Amino acid sequence: MYQVGRNYFTQSDPINIPQHKLSLWKGFSTVVSFLEKHLTLSVDVSHKVLRNETVLEFMLDLFPRVPNERFAEICEKEFVGMVVLTRYNNKTYRVDDMDWSTKPTDTFPKKDGTQISYVEYYKQQYNVELTDLSQPMLVSALKMKKGEGCDAPRVVHLLPELCYLTGLSSRALTDNRLMRDLSGVTQLNPETRQMRLQSLVDNIQENREASAELAKWGLSLERQLSVTGRVVPPEKICLRDNFLQPDSAADWSRDSRSGRMIYAKPLTKWILLFGHRSADVAEKLTHCLMKAGEGMGFPVEYPKILQVDDSSASFLRALQQNVNPDLQLVLCILPSQSKDNYDSIKKYLCLEQPIPSQCVKSYTLNRQNMLLSVATKIAMQIICKTGGELWAVEIPLKSLMVIGINVNKDAINKLQSVVGFVASTNSRLTKWFSQCIIQKTSTDFADCLKMCMKGAIEKWQKSNNDLPNRIIIYRDGVGDGQLQMLFDYEIPQMLALFKESPTAYSPKVTVVVVRKRCTTRFFSHSHRGLQNPPLGTVIDSEVTRPEWYDFFLISQNARQGSVNPTHYNVLYDTNCLRPDHLQRLTYKLCHLYYNWPGVIRVPAPCQYAQKLTFLVGQSIHREPRIELSNTLFYL
Repeated sequence: MYQVGRNYFTQSDPINIPQHKLSLWKGFSTVVSFLEKHLTLSVDVSHKVLRNETVLEFMLDLFPRVPNERFAEICEKEFVGMVVLTRYNNKTYRVDDMDWSTKPTDTFPKKDGTQISYVEYYKQQYNVELTDLSQPMLVSALKMKKGEGCDAPRVVHLLPELCYLTGLSSRALTDNRLMRDLSGVTQLNPETRQMRLQSLVDNIQENREASAELAKWGLSLERQLSVTGRVVPPEKICLRDNFLQPDSAADWSRDSRSGRMIYAKPLTKWILLFGHRSADVAEKLTHCLMKAGEGMGFPVEYPKILQVDDSSASFLRALQQNVNPDLQLVLCILPSQSKDNYDSIKKYLCLEQPIPSQCVKSYTLNRQNMLLSVATKIAMQIICKTGGELWAVEIPLKSLMVIGINVNKDAINKLQSVVGFVASTNSRLTKWFSQCIIQKTSTDFADCLKMCMKGAIEKWQKSNNDLPNRIIIYRDGVGDGQLQMLFDYEIPQMLALFKESPTAYSPKVTVVVVRKRCTTRFFSHSHRGLQNPPLGTVIDSEVTRPEWYDFFLISQNARQGSVNPTHYNVLYDTNCLRPDHLQRLTYKLCHLYYNWPGVIRVPAPCQYAQKLTFLVGQSIHREPRIELSNTLFYL
């Protein structure tokens, strides 16, 4: 097997998807850890996506489709940050820059001090002949090895002709057919996944060298762990006039069609903006929104219609001429999948004129039999963006504030990080205060939490005429190796606000780390063989760490493949809730994400914070105006 990143893959039996010029290496991700009673090897199936095209082929295909003066810029935007594979030595490199001045005919010094050209080097070393002598170089920074001085070479130049692309491009990620074909071979059901894992164990035990290596350490592979979990009771969904007991917590959209949302402001002042080619579908969408809103208790009046050319400049010009502070919403039908148009609209309406906005692509609306369904989802998003509330679950704890925190990188300026902070502002956990701070540092840790917490507390006090007695914080996106730093750096920031309070305000605080990616998988035995565990399954023994207060929760439904549990680790706790109460509350919060009428894999405030950082980091790259902080404008 070959190590690629942290995982191991075999090259001998690839899965080929020729219609998309892709191949996949089968592999495994592994973690060795000491759990409550066992030293455990946790293994999961992994795949490495390899494209059967080189960086040079991609560049040659791109060249005629972009302006000449922007070719270098677009190439750098496409390749910097990407991982490439050099098949002559089966190594992967992260592309950190592109060097347009160095060519394959240029020379570099060998270890003995002699000069050799790149063309000669690859011919001598790997018997590879280069065909394009004018191609630029990819630059990859190498990690410093122990014992190397500061002046040791830190970068390597790579030939685009010899570098194969890994992963998927942004264009490929939007190709529904490609993603469907890919998920068909990577989303393994429990039975298939179990067979793949068992084959690894058999290979290790049957291989003399591997068995001997384990024996040196006094180790052997035993059977898979069998653990006992429990399923928390299903939740009732509270609407304005009634309660729902959905058939499945995975999706209650059908159950809620006849119910009215908890609170929705009538939509009376809004703009519908679209290009010439979307005129027919715009009229149909308006009527579908009115029809869908009527059933939800959400009155929608006819909008101000703006029809413009299909260019980004026309859309932006129309906004500048027609948007005013009295508007409740701007709905834009985008003529294409161009990210530039979407970004310019969001920048203007988040930074210049802070008005909630909704963008929808025209091709999404062209499926006639789906238009009412799409309009219903759009109406739900509009209710949220204009300060409404959709549904709730019963929350027994009183005076409780729940917070979600997420930190993401800025897509353009890699030296900046985006901190998303979302806090509930009412006892039903249906209203949210959102704040986003851009840090001039690339760290994964937030240094603005005291300011964010102060804003959230002030908003809670203004809304409730009181201060919250309990605060539960869900921190997303932290690895095991970062827990101590989180404990030492982020938690004191939030607690410092209470210590400085002149009124001796000291709420009970719990900080929970949320991990979506873990190698641990769970299957349940039934008369039909191995199955995914039911929604609401909690496992808090045997596979947890002895030094942690942690548990696994399955709060998502896997329609295809194997379900991925979410791992929760309580890092700080003065609430002293019983473990089953905290687990039940966490599951309740997974019902409150208003972009999906069903449970999701993380608590709603975590998902809201992730959506907020994604919008800022990918599209607007500045902190949104504070006027938008009381609505879920980023859905």
